[in-house]
Amino acid sequence: MAKNTETTTALATQDSFLPALNDVGQALSEELDGLQLTFDRVKIPSGGGVAFEVPGDDPDSPDSVKELIGVIVDHHPVNAYWAVKYDGANNPPDCSSMDGRAGVGDPGGTCKACPFNQFGSDGNGKACKNMHRVYILRENDTFPLLLTLPPTSLKNLSDYLGKRIVGKGLRSYGVKTKVTLKKVANSTGINYSQAVFAVAEHLGQEGAAQGKAYSDGIKAITRNLAVTDMEYAEADSIEEEAF
Repeated sequence: MAKNTETTTALATQDSFLPALNDVGQALSEELDGLQLTFDRVKIPSGGGVAFEVPGDDPDSPDSVKELIGVIVDHHPVNAYWAVKYDGANNPPDCSSMDGRAGVGDPGGTCKACPFNQFGSDGNGKACKNMHRVYILRENDTFPLLLTLPPTSLKNLSDYLGKRIVGKGLRSYGVKTKVTLKKVANSTGINYSQAVFAVAEHLGQEGAAQGKAYSDGIKAITRNLAVTDMEYAEADSIEEEAF
């Protein structure tokens, strides 16, 4: 994985650590039968802040970090619609999609044609939020952090994956990615935060193979996590600032 014996990567620092993660999906399904694993969530601040909030040792006092560096072991679009605005009750969405294409619930059906997925259905934005989950595995961590991108950061992610990853013959699990925030002002001068992506380091052929193995295993968990109303509320707040 590393270029020399002194270089570490975002996937592991010990050789014995990696094989156990190759079958992480099977291991978790056996150990957590009847239970559900959740991932620590990264919060993008409102008001144009340039530091992420990341859970720390004290649950009531999250850490503030200006950059996230790690391997993107999974990412996928999620759509979610709540008929009633977020009230802190942790209610499930009325309709959601784990692939951004087919909605399950009320109204359900094809997301592209849904009236709640059209601009203007919620002020200047959409009543159904088009978000994107990014799972970032940092060095020495066993499980990735979950960063849910609001609609205002999706173009930056698309450009990064298309031009800097796929366009260079790479895969997202084969590099360390650095994620930062920049302050952007809308047409009326209101500031909001946008995520920015850059390649921090290439993992090489062995590292990419290990990254793929981890990614294949963790998807059994990540692709089945329900969307939360907190994710929706944070995306909605930033979208309102942008418009």
